[in-house]
Amino acid sequence: MTAAAESATVAGDAVALHIRDVGMRFGGLWALSGVSFDVPRGAVLGLIGPNGSGKTTLMNVVSGVYRPTTGEVVYGGRRIADVPTHAVCHLGIARTFQVVKPFANLTVRENVAVGAMYGRYGAKRSTRASFERAQELLEGVGLARVAERPASDLTIPDRKRLEVAKALALDPDVLLLDEVMAGLNASEVDEALELLRAVHARGVTLIVVEHLMKAIVSISTSIVVLAEGKKIAEGAPADVLSSPHVIEAYLGSRWAKRQQSLTAIERERLAAERLRADDAR
Repeated sequence: MTAAAESATVAGDAVALHIRDVGMRFGGLWALSGVSFDVPRGAVLGLIGPNGSGKTTLMNVVSGVYRPTTGEVVYGGRRIADVPTHAVCHLGIARTFQVVKPFANLTVRENVAVGAMYGRYGAKRSTRASFERAQELLEGVGLARVAERPASDLTIPDRKRLEVAKALALDPDVLLLDEVMAGLNASEVDEALELLRAVHARGVTLIVVEHLMKAIVSISTSIVVLAEGKKIAEGAPADVLSSPHVIEAYLGSRWAKRQQSLTAIERERLAAERLRADDAR
């Protein structure tokens, strides 16, 4: 048993995921390098960073899409870095994707029923039970009204909701959410946040990749920041977002140097204003 797996066994149910020294190389490029952190069970962990920082690559590693070049991911005391995607899903880890691609020719309810049939507990469900589970989830995400419509007819916000419902149909303990709020307006973001809070209230551990700082701050219990494939910060949202390293990664070295000449209160105010401006773009 590896050191990380031993640690996970000792920790018991306290930690949902152990990510240890994960590196991912594509040719001569290291998209991830030495990334390590734990995800406490029941947490909402925000995973943030500039474009190209390795966030989606890390999600692909955790969900089994990529096998890491170095390091390991431990879930439930088991090393899952070599486990194929469908098996990771059956263990209790599900995810959404940046580019939403439902089964366009199926109805909304059929899309969700597929997950219920072939997910973690699919073998224990009849077809009828799977459709009943799908209907229950659609009611939970606010899509019961369009259950019988083709998924291709849905608006972008509703496709995002469908993506979450499809993932929940897999009955996960851990849900990876990759920019589920991208492209939404302010009111739609608020609705999406309420949906994620409801999912979390069911006992699901969330890892949320998102660029909207307002969303991350309002929902996360902790934040991990990646930049150029490396972890540069980890901790409580307020502490992380006031870190000079994080500010420099997002806003540039000139902005960070300017911050150093200001008082703590002025730094927090200006950083918040800048991040809000980025959110509004």
